Amino acid sequence: MDKAASTYWIMAEQDQRLNETIGRERGRLRNFIRRRVADESEAEDILQDVFYELIEAYRLMKPIEQVGAWLYRVARNRIIDAFRKKKPEPFLPAKDSDSEDGDSLSLEELLPSPDAGPEAAYARSILQEELEAAVDELPEDQREVFLAHEFDGFSFKEISAETGVSVNTLLSRKHPAVLHLRRRLQSLYDDFAGK
Repeated sequence: MDKAASTYWIMAEQDQRLNETIGRERGRLRNFIRRRVADESEAEDILQDVFYELIEAYRLMKPIEQVGAWLYRVARNRIIDAFRKKKPEPFLPAKDSDSEDGDSLSLEELLPSPDAGPEAAYARSILQEELEAAVDELPEDQREVFLAHEFDGFSFKEISAETGVSVNTLLSRKHPAVLHLRRRLQSLYDDFAGK
């Protein structure tokens, strides 16, 4: 009988701590999720999933040292899972060479629109950070051609006239840059695509 009473008190104490934690963190955590998830019902589902995981961790006696940080980490993971579940629009097939008058999409057109809500803005910011880091890894001559063509919008003929480097050389510099960026960003794309 003493063991049953002890178990009851442990459960009651856990319930009290859970209620206090949920009451204290609910508002801030909901705001955190809503800034990243446009759909209100999806945000509420994520919030409930996070609190469910908290309850499960308490019930299984898993020690959580910093509950607030743990909740935000779980929420961030659930948000990423929600991104993965959505079917992304497929990218156009990659071309092995860039043509001067090709109908390929610009980099800006491939990134999620900043006006498409918090989810798209979050994805866009992550993609931009990773792209900047990947571009910084390029050798200087490749980086200059890539940035001039993709970001500044100069044609290869214009870059050639400005630098004195032939169009074919510029193309041969940009091609490995594009391949490097594709390889470097593939894992990030796979994360968002849920592959």
